[in-house]
Amino acid sequence: MQKIKKTYKFAIKTSLYLTILLTLLTSVFLYVTSGSSWYILLFVIPFGLMAFIIIQYRVERFIYRRVKKIYDDLTLLESTSLTKHPITTDMATLTKEIDKFAKDKKLEIETLKVREEYRKEFLGNVSHELKTPLFTVQGYLLTLIDGAIDDKKIRKRYLERANKGVERLIYIVKDLDMITKLEVGDLSLNKEHFDIVELVQNVFDLLEMKAAKKKITLTFDMVYSKPIMVNADRERIQQVLTNLIVNSIKYGSEKGTTEISIENLIKNKVIVRVTDNGEGIAKEHLKRIFERFYRVDKSGSRKEGGSGLGLSIVKHIIEAHDERIYIESEVGVGSEFSFSLEKAE
Repeated sequence: MQKIKKTYKFAIKTSLYLTILLTLLTSVFLYVTSGSSWYILLFVIPFGLMAFIIIQYRVERFIYRRVKKIYDDLTLLESTSLTKHPITTDMATLTKEIDKFAKDKKLEIETLKVREEYRKEFLGNVSHELKTPLFTVQGYLLTLIDGAIDDKKIRKRYLERANKGVERLIYIVKDLDMITKLEVGDLSLNKEHFDIVELVQNVFDLLEMKAAKKKITLTFDMVYSKPIMVNADRERIQQVLTNLIVNSIKYGSEKGTTEISIENLIKNKVIVRVTDNGEGIAKEHLKRIFERFYRVDKSGSRKEGGSGLGLSIVKHIIEAHDERIYIESEVGVGSEFSFSLEKAE
């Protein structure tokens, strides 16, 4: 049995109180004037019903007009969560809807605040990344314009340095362009079957000299005597491996090790792990490590170079393959980046 609506309860109780009060007053009046009041009972039930109907109607109209004014006046209530339902005069239901609406709006506002902070930080980072090479190039060119161009040795050296600054700008712009294409789905993947072990070895060969400068050893965790075939975009996965290994060299300990392991994850997946014994990453940075231009080192130092987009590109490429990337790290121990790939059938 459904519960009686609260407006009905209110009308019933109010009409009952009025009926009892009016009956008592009328009975006393009739008893005093005529000495009899028993026939007033004939009017009790009709009066009670009429009182209930009038009160119920007036209460509903009273609430409806005011609730409708709330719906009409508050522009915030243009939310589909409220307008797509008929206006209700039940205060419990209305209160529940308003409370839900307020919570949703609060969450929306908080999300917008986070996005606004991210936008400001991102624009600041872009400005900083572009400003450094731009000012460097400008400084060398202004020095040449001021007369240094007449000295052949200085002219050649400064032009070479200005060219490096321009190359860095091009590098940053290309990386930003790639991320944008990956995000909007404009960068198509050319999937093929290839041996991931061979690809890792190729990347090792390319980065051997870079690793040697810090006396870092690039190695597999074991001897892979058989090929491990995967289905992915070879060029993009090579870029992923290159970015991760370069990152491990940059922040790895001198005379350290960067180790690659390839394991079966599930029946049709493998997981590739890139592990180093470098400085590691604090927990508070792990959630943001894949953001564009996000750097753990807040000092603003760019001594290690790079565009600040490497890990963001890695994440986007892996997600474009419908795969996932993971990170585990401990300060002073090292970091491990791992990502899944589809096995070739």
